[in-house]
Amino acid sequence: MENTTKRPAFGDLRQNPPIQAIKVKYCLYARKSTESEERQVLSIDSQIKEMLQLAEREGLDVIEIKRESHSAKDTGQRPIFNEIVEEIRTGKFNAILTWAPDRISRNAGDLGRIVDLMDQKLLIEIRTFGQHFSNNPNEKFLLMILGSQAKLENDNRGINVKRGLRTRVEMGLWPGVAPLGYLNQKLMDKKCQIIVDQARAPMVKKMFEKVAYEHFSGRKIYNWLKFELNFHTRGNKSLTLSGVYRILDNTFYYGPFEYPRESGNWYQGKHQPLITQELFEKTKAQLRRDQIVRENKEFAFTKLFTCGYCQSGISAEEKWKPLKDGTSAHYIYYGCSRARDRNCKNKYIREEELIDELLKIIDVVDINELGMSQKLEDEIRRFNKLQKIVNGRNGKGLVEEDDVNIRQYAKYLLKEGSMSDKRELLANLRSRLNYKDKKITMIEE
Repeated sequence: MENTTKRPAFGDLRQNPPIQAIKVKYCLYARKSTESEERQVLSIDSQIKEMLQLAEREGLDVIEIKRESHSAKDTGQRPIFNEIVEEIRTGKFNAILTWAPDRISRNAGDLGRIVDLMDQKLLIEIRTFGQHFSNNPNEKFLLMILGSQAKLENDNRGINVKRGLRTRVEMGLWPGVAPLGYLNQKLMDKKCQIIVDQARAPMVKKMFEKVAYEHFSGRKIYNWLKFELNFHTRGNKSLTLSGVYRILDNTFYYGPFEYPRESGNWYQGKHQPLITQELFEKTKAQLRRDQIVRENKEFAFTKLFTCGYCQSGISAEEKWKPLKDGTSAHYIYYGCSRARDRNCKNKYIREEELIDELLKIIDVVDINELGMSQKLEDEIRRFNKLQKIVNGRNGKGLVEEDDVNIRQYAKYLLKEGSMSDKRELLANLRSRLNYKDKKITMIEE
């Protein structure tokens, strides 16, 4: 008997209902363009405005809007993009709405991550202002072509920029922001040229003269600019100590310059020099002498205390005071190095006063705190043996151990010992020494 049961026709929705459609949830992703900073901000805002209008016209469900200001040139360097990828994996989104394919990726690594999400059916589609990409071989292929094209544009742009910079420096033109003492030309026909900053150039020249002829150190230049002249950079900020040394080490101020730095490629600038080469060389020589003196000069009590105000180290410097008889008095002063706080108010103290403070510490410290009591006892015994040899076996004039105790000997070393004796004694204290306003205190470790 013939079966007369009619099979439903293919595509007959009444007889063969489709599987329920997956809800498409969009993340609107806006990323800056490669234009100037001001226009990048406007670009992001305009992208969001246009894409929201598109979503409203076509009834797209935008779950969240995300903004990105990082470049898409390098793989994995965009935190917001990485966040979107992870949220697609967890199912929060399954579609991306963006202005153009190059907003998603301009490198092969990130583009591969997006295509991989499509292959796994986690990313259903990407919508742009004029295109649509889904998990379709042709559409994915087109997406990869457009992404590769964006990478090609990036690579070519980098090559063109380097070529332009190389041409500029070969012409003797500075390729970036003008060094302090100069200003960049804003006229279009002189865009790559720099001019002298009449407000700051005289101060830059005086910096070199102060070092070369008056033997100013870098820190003294820094203090002179900040506290005496209230000098400010173009950004209305005080010049830093490292900035002072960068200026004093820059050949640009008398003409030639190296670009890039430490490349060995030198060019003769067309800008107006602020100083002569002779002045530059004298400045370099003086700074070199200062460095040698700092490295070779040792003081008894440096690196043994910390500042009670800012916890910086304690440094020392020498001073000579002319006397009426034509000689000069020599003093050593200790004070905060101001490494952590350049405005630290801790007071300076002369070495003789510092020793008096340390003697007070020795008077009250537990002998075991010295950390080298056994060595001091051995030194006292060795001294007694020497006295026996010098004064005869009868021991006449002998200083007994009871007469010279460890505490007295430690105080003797602070006053009369060698620099290494003093440093070793204090370095073996088991408590940390703190200096504040001409007073020394011990702090338990």
